[in-house]
Amino acid sequence: MKIAIINGPNLNLLGTRETHIYGNSSFDQYLERLRTLFPEITFHYFQSNIEGELIDELQRTGYDFDGIVLNPAGYTHTSVAIGDAIAAIKAPVIEVHISNVHAREEFRRLSHVSGKAAGSIIGLGLKGYELAIRALTDQKD
Repeated sequence: MKIAIINGPNLNLLGTRETHIYGNSSFDQYLERLRTLFPEITFHYFQSNIEGELIDELQRTGYDFDGIVLNPAGYTHTSVAIGDAIAAIKAPVIEVHISNVHAREEFRRLSHVSGKAAGSIIGLGLKGYELAIRALTDQKD
């Protein structure tokens, strides 16, 4: 099974950015944990701060991978184009947010992604990625 993990803006700063919200672990450290937990899965990881690059990656992986775990970060609330890209591809997408976006600023309650995703996991920290992967593997059974 092949799963792509695609992270949006500022997630390259995990472990150093607002650690009270996002924790002390970098995503690279967490990715190693995921590879240990799921040795049968081939993971592809991509992060970008640029909206168009995220769309390109969704389109590139959306036909060749069994599933995508996407944290669009701040683009969740602004990018109709990312939502449209999710609707256009074949692979199921699970939206993940480390923080509980509904407990934060009002503008974060709008998602252009949730309605196009197969599911959303919000506010469970990095554990949300593991849960998303489990959901994708369960869909394949």
